[in-house]
Amino acid sequence: MSYEKVERAKELTIGIKQTMKAVEHQQADTVFIATDADRRLTQKVELLCKEKGVPVIYVDSMRRLGKACGIEVGAATAAIKKSG
Repeated sequence: MSYEKVERAKELTIGIKQTMKAVEHQQADTVFIATDADRRLTQKVELLCKEKGVPVIYVDSMRRLGKACGIEVGAATAAIKKSG
């Protein structure tokens, strides 16, 4: 279900830096974090989401998350951006 939500999203932000930026600027609706990504990197995103009240959905594979985002490489994090 989670990967389909990413595939259907109209606007995505992919990668840790871009996801953090979207969350900081209150542009992220939902954040997806791959559990097989480097914990030291994803932990910062998790904490920021908690602080800003952005829901986090955990997925099991960076590779599948990247594919759902339409890229050929794995993605540690992705965010569905708020519409409007």
